[in-house]
Amino acid sequence: MTRHVVLLTDAHEAPAPQLVETLREAGLVVFIEGLREAEVAARVALHEMHGAAFRYDAPQPVVVLYEVHPGTSTVELHAVREHVQTIWPRTPLVACRHKANGSRATGARVLDNTALKRLGFRVIADEPAQLPVLLRDLEDKGGTGELSLPRSQTAESEFLTGALLLPQKLKTKSLRSAFEVVASLHFAADQKSAAHTTLVGLAPLVQADRWAIYLTADASGGEAQTLEPLAVRGLTTSEREIPEKDWRRALMGESLALFGSESEAAKGAARSMETIRRSERGRRIVAVPLISNERVFGVLEAVREGKGGRAFSKADVALLDALALPIASALANSVRIAEAEKLSQTDDLTKLHNARYLRQYLTNEIKRARRYNSSVAAIFLDLDDFKRINDMHGHLVGSHVLMEMAAVILASVRDTDAVARYGGDEFVVVLPETNMEQAERVASRLREKTEQHEFTGGRRLQLKLTASFGVAAFPEHAQSPQQLVASADTAMYEAKAAHKNCIRLAQAPASLKPKD
Repeated sequence: MTRHVVLLTDAHEAPAPQLVETLREAGLVVFIEGLREAEVAARVALHEMHGAAFRYDAPQPVVVLYEVHPGTSTVELHAVREHVQTIWPRTPLVACRHKANGSRATGARVLDNTALKRLGFRVIADEPAQLPVLLRDLEDKGGTGELSLPRSQTAESEFLTGALLLPQKLKTKSLRSAFEVVASLHFAADQKSAAHTTLVGLAPLVQADRWAIYLTADASGGEAQTLEPLAVRGLTTSEREIPEKDWRRALMGESLALFGSESEAAKGAARSMETIRRSERGRRIVAVPLISNERVFGVLEAVREGKGGRAFSKADVALLDALALPIASALANSVRIAEAEKLSQTDDLTKLHNARYLRQYLTNEIKRARRYNSSVAAIFLDLDDFKRINDMHGHLVGSHVLMEMAAVILASVRDTDAVARYGGDEFVVVLPETNMEQAERVASRLREKTEQHEFTGGRRLQLKLTASFGVAAFPEHAQSPQQLVASADTAMYEAKAAHKNCIRLAQAPASLKPKD
């Protein structure tokens, strides 16, 4: 009887000649099929359309084989499993590792056998020579059963195990807690909240004296070979015994106080991209790399200490490994969300805040001023005869002048003040806790620095510019953010009418003037 094997390959790699030769020498007929997203999608759609009537036109294979290269992503392996379950639902899926040579293997993530089995691979061969024996053993054990989870698991656990690669032997309570950890990460607005949410959720799942999440240098912007603590929950006994003279924790918080004290296991996990479980200086440690887009984004570290601190079990490690992917994704996504939010509130040219940010900032500051009976001032400034710069030197020079003007303004105000490009050559400065007299002095300093500055335009030019200023304050001239900006804008136009390069103060509207 002829035995057929389907050898799946991706769109980027050809199957190793040794692999095909080994299978043929074992008396197997090899069908090589390329796994392409469009092909998979078409077959899945066809399968859903025709249901049980759909059949693949090639002979039924005894196994489906996929060659796993170093660096192969879990997303790709999920696609392989879905493809096999659709086309050959009762055929076992087998993996054979591809030994990469040279620099291609450097730094590539290699999934261990446990991870591959959780992904749906029944048997894993480390090299082609092992395949004939492994396949024969698989056939002898009747390994042609459908690639599905045990029937005793619920639909919920089937979904979670497939999506999160959770260990199959997981109690309902732990399964629910794991699901809640992942679900809660979707609501994290920033990196720190995502990290703290993770640690709070992990605490009841796996007992540990102290949890920590570190960011790698690439993710934190720090120096190479360093891990920066992002969040910590709990402390070991030795960490609680901090001398009173160690003031770092009081000033910086527990997470930053751990800077530089990460375990060797955490460093090793970041380097090797593999989970490490070991003992260090009387402590039991497990360190799990958090990998996103094929790079180590951070490390999750759990520590047990003391005589009663038992080692972390294989079940603990399996659960943490399974949750590492969604945790890493949440941390990476929180950075992207924060960056997107920052970009949406930032002027592309000058990198100052934009009008959108200005409205929200003014709203918050006016609310705070009302609560504490304080004041907020706004300075509206417009460069005089800026069109002349564009007409004489071109828009590139004009754009560079605007960037230079942004630097002049920032150097003249406090760090707590907000500077926004309102549009064109118009800028707004918001001064919290500032009255009209103080704001006028700031405007005067800005006017003088603008007049004295030599703008280069990015071409070593020596351009001289002036600006017209309008100043208004809450609550004297406005009761809302819109009114405050409008009052300062009106005062600025009065400065323009007064031969420019001067400052005008807003006048209180009739509705806000005290009645006699």
